[in-house]
Amino acid sequence: MRQCPYCKVGIEGDLVKCPLCQSKLTGTGEDPCYPKFEAQKKRSLLYKIQLLLAWGVLIVGIGLDFMVGLRLPGYPKLHWSLLLAMWLMVIEFGIMRQFKPGTGSAGKVTMLVLITIATWCVTAYFFGFMKTTIDLVVPCALAATITANFVLAMIDKNGNTMAYLLSGLIMGVVPSVICFFARDKMPLAWAICLMVSVVLFAGAVIFKGRAVAAELRRRFHV
Repeated sequence: MRQCPYCKVGIEGDLVKCPLCQSKLTGTGEDPCYPKFEAQKKRSLLYKIQLLLAWGVLIVGIGLDFMVGLRLPGYPKLHWSLLLAMWLMVIEFGIMRQFKPGTGSAGKVTMLVLITIATWCVTAYFFGFMKTTIDLVVPCALAATITANFVLAMIDKNGNTMAYLLSGLIMGVVPSVICFFARDKMPLAWAICLMVSVVLFAGAVIFKGRAVAAELRRRFHV
């Protein structure tokens, strides 16, 4: 057993520094008290490798764009490296969210989709396909996310059904209603997104009604 010369306590395991004062321990170490998380170290290494690659791509892109003056065909004034940086940030955000503890699947999926949609809209604005994005891409992406949240709600065992229900309902109803009042009509894709949202909300309530009621009582203490 190793000893801390300052805290005057014995430390089991193979620690090198005192967990109390961070001073160097004396004596002979023992077998580790806790198992080593090799899988976690492997994931951490893979994350660092992809982060290095992302930084490499970003630096090369900025260099080619601003220093060399390389432009995309048909877009002589567009600084494409800024869009590249924006997409790399979205990718890194999505990867980091997967490692963030305490965040439910509904939150991860919904937040990543919303940020991706916003980034896609910015890209569409500069490349000139904004109308197609608003009328088709955005509602299809929201409908797919609502469907994914419905599936997650069906298999969730932790009593977080309300998160899936609310995220699905808000992502389908709110933007569809805004689109209708802003344009005095509702494109077909938005109408389908709205119907998918309402139908799956009703389905989740039907299949998970008791879980929803129990979660409401737990959250509001009634």
